Amino acid sequence: MKTLPKLSYWQIFNLSFGFLGVQIGYSLQSAFTSRILSTLGANIEHLSYFWLAAPFAGLIVQPIIGLSSDKTWTRMGRRIPFIFGGAFAATAAMFFLPNSAFFAYLLPPLFFGAFMFLFMDVSFNVTMQPFRALVGDMVSEEQRNLGYSVQSLLICIGAVIGSFLPTVLTWLGISNTPPPGKVASSVIWAFIIGGAALLLSVLWTAFRTREYSPEEHAQYHNISEKEKEKISFWQLLKDIPTTMWRLAIVQFFSWFALFLMWVYTTIGVAQNVWHTTAGDTSSADYNTAGNWVGVIFGFYSILAALFSLVIPKFADKYGRKPVYMGSLILGGFGLASMVLIHSQWLLMVSMIGVGIAWAAILSMPFAILSAALPASKMGVYMGIFNATVTIPQIAAGFLGGLIVKILGGKAIMMLGVAGLSMFLAGIAVIFIKEKFQQVNE
Repeated sequence: MKTLPKLSYWQIFNLSFGFLGVQIGYSLQSAFTSRILSTLGANIEHLSYFWLAAPFAGLIVQPIIGLSSDKTWTRMGRRIPFIFGGAFAATAAMFFLPNSAFFAYLLPPLFFGAFMFLFMDVSFNVTMQPFRALVGDMVSEEQRNLGYSVQSLLICIGAVIGSFLPTVLTWLGISNTPPPGKVASSVIWAFIIGGAALLLSVLWTAFRTREYSPEEHAQYHNISEKEKEKISFWQLLKDIPTTMWRLAIVQFFSWFALFLMWVYTTIGVAQNVWHTTAGDTSSADYNTAGNWVGVIFGFYSILAALFSLVIPKFADKYGRKPVYMGSLILGGFGLASMVLIHSQWLLMVSMIGVGIAWAAILSMPFAILSAALPASKMGVYMGIFNATVTIPQIAAGFLGGLIVKILGGKAIMMLGVAGLSMFLAGIAVIFIKEKFQQVNE
């Protein structure tokens, strides 16, 4: 039996580099979509329903892409054709979303924006899922903590760039206060620049990474002829490893919390720190708050990037579970503390816990899971695992409007709910069963 070759740091870096651009786009979506949709006319009680487009897209698309990429072998490779195609589509969507008001002759701007949001997220999913599987394909168990931590590092750097872009462009003199019904120029240009960065970074990975041939892949992962036989999707669901089911509980509470944070932070901070009122989306104060949310999201991404550098050492020394659990609990305290803060600068303190949790969420579940998955079905199971990301977001989307209504329209209180959910995620880590040897059946 052959074993996977040990890769250099730069080989691992190159195969994940495209995730830098994907995350620039994804962070722009996370930090500024609520701002865009509010400007186009969405109200606070309906905002979470628009966000349902993203998790529904992931729930449907990622298993299909995972199964398809498991069966795909081309001159470009196994995963890279999907990464490449998704990046082109995402770049186009990132141009159209903030410019929705200019296409009112086709559809009302809010509906056009919602459609572009859906299209953009589908494209991100087409690109992201094969990146996760690519690390599992090419990185040995010995280097798996490093492989997913490098990916986490690049994700966090991309998030920093995406989150800060509108603020930087405002500093450079681009208008941050839009005409009524239109998106600020700083946000429009940020999405255009982010789309270009996404495409270029994916091209880097496509041309700097050589995937293994079908024969090499089978040898390195000890895949028998029996494993190559087609298995029905329902049989795959029946054979899901116990580790994956238990990770799903942690993922539910983690991503429920993150969804609430992305949807309600801009409005919550605007109301709690700048004292704006509901529907006040064209004022200078609201748009200043929107930029500041980009700054604090960028700050937690910086912290996440720094923590990603040391996660492999901590995980190797103390174990993946203790590091994962502690990180999520700190994230819960960080989110909950935002309810009590009325100073824009003190929000940075809250982001320390969020950044540590984000770094762990991006790396630890995949490092734990990939060791428990059969190599021949890595893509499809990673795609199915994405349901543990999307289902909690769907739940949060349906419940968000009801919860914020019960809380009297106080968006900042939703961050307290998010903090509680993240804390529960940390406690649930106790029940995960780890496997340290990669299995093939």
